[in-house]
Amino acid sequence: MNQYKVVLLKGDGIGSEIVEQAVNVLETAGELYGFSIEFQEELLGGSAIDAVGTPLPQKTIDACKAADSTLLGAVGGPKWDGLSGDKRPEKGLLGIREALGLFANLRPAVIFPELREASPLRADIIGEKLDIMVVRELTGGIYFGERGRTAENGQEAAYDTEKYSVGEVERIARVAFEMARKRGKRLCSVDKANVLESSRLWRATVARIGQQEYPDVEITNMYVDNCAMQLVRNPGQFDVIVTSNIFGDILSDEASMISGSIGMLASASLGSGKAGLFEPIHGSAPDIAGTGKANPLATILSGAMMLKYSLDQPEAAAAIEAAVSKVLQTARTADIYTEGMQGVRKVSCSEMGQLVCDALKASR
Repeated sequence: MNQYKVVLLKGDGIGSEIVEQAVNVLETAGELYGFSIEFQEELLGGSAIDAVGTPLPQKTIDACKAADSTLLGAVGGPKWDGLSGDKRPEKGLLGIREALGLFANLRPAVIFPELREASPLRADIIGEKLDIMVVRELTGGIYFGERGRTAENGQEAAYDTEKYSVGEVERIARVAFEMARKRGKRLCSVDKANVLESSRLWRATVARIGQQEYPDVEITNMYVDNCAMQLVRNPGQFDVIVTSNIFGDILSDEASMISGSIGMLASASLGSGKAGLFEPIHGSAPDIAGTGKANPLATILSGAMMLKYSLDQPEAAAAIEAAVSKVLQTARTADIYTEGMQGVRKVSCSEMGQLVCDALKASR
């Protein structure tokens, strides 16, 4: 039996509730597909600040480096909004990504057939299906560039620097090309090359990697503002999108809402090895923490991505995705439930987790 070690970073707000349900599903999958996972809980974000005074303890870094993978809930909340930038919970999230060398963020935007009516887009725009993979560079660009405050003409001013090296662009481009090669062999590189010098380097580097190493993948270029428009005008034209840190942050959230609920979407952050950080893309939702209203499906699907990309258990990953689809036919959490839905009942966070476990068992 294959055995794995996974660090749990439950974080803040609803993090504890949703991670607990993902653990239950992963343990059920392990029983059915012949593997086991040893879970180790560590601190990150606001909970770490409260416990030890820092959003990213060294103990957490060491544990994640020693594990096969890491599953994260969510971090942040208004409780810590008054802290300085380097002490805020989000600093812990950026820090753990950097410490683990996780430079590629994979954000699938998928509409489950059962949730087509929940999308804000018309059915004729969505088409028969929607399955987009956004590949976001994660450790470079403006979020990690030089920044500061100064004075100009007697007024305070601030600056943040967007900077990319050829090597940083090459490695994220290869991840995106590999992803496209396994899917529809279409890659759209998104930048702002008509204005930004960093984007001109980005575009030229992606083009070179495509021509030299991936001639079988069709590559197109699109300015970020046009891409934002096209995602709601004709999302079916996209297969894989690769873009910079800040553009990817914005576009992946936009793509997520096309799917009907931000509570449904998983993500993976990967580096040069198989170990990664897997997390839902939504926030910590402190306003509903402890009420049972949280949707655990994005975290459960993040667990499925972990099985697929880190732990070499693709069959179990596919079974979890199928179980989620099956459960959505008859049950929804509050964020994806509408009063009067025929044959569908509203369930709590824990009930949803149990239903996915039950559907997994029934599929074997």
